[in-house]
Amino acid sequence: MAVDPTGADLATLMDEDPGGPVVMLNLLRFAPDGRASYEEYSRAASRFLAEYGGELLYAGDGDTPLVAEAGQGWDAVLLVRYPSREAFRRMIADPGYREITALRSRALAEAVLQPTVPWGSGR
Repeated sequence: MAVDPTGADLATLMDEDPGGPVVMLNLLRFAPDGRASYEEYSRAASRFLAEYGGELLYAGDGDTPLVAEAGQGWDAVLLVRYPSREAFRRMIADPGYREITALRSRALAEAVLQPTVPWGSGR
């Protein structure tokens, strides 16, 4: 299952950049005993988020899905706003940030990172 973006994923993210801020939807499914590792990653990542102008808009635990197929529920949902896709790209390329990504990778069994584009933005 996918957890970390690939180089091709990042190239697509940047090629499709409409400009302006981006809110990244994070859907997370934890590996067994992965929540503690993700919490450690989150604490360490907050410094980089602030440094690159990002802002955690929402973080919450997934509850029982109201409408979903079996297995489509998620353990946690985050919405993170970045001033641009370029800011996100620079953050994840930062050598200090790269040092903590193993915590995230180890914590997750599956993830979705989906950039969103505001309605009415012309796309």
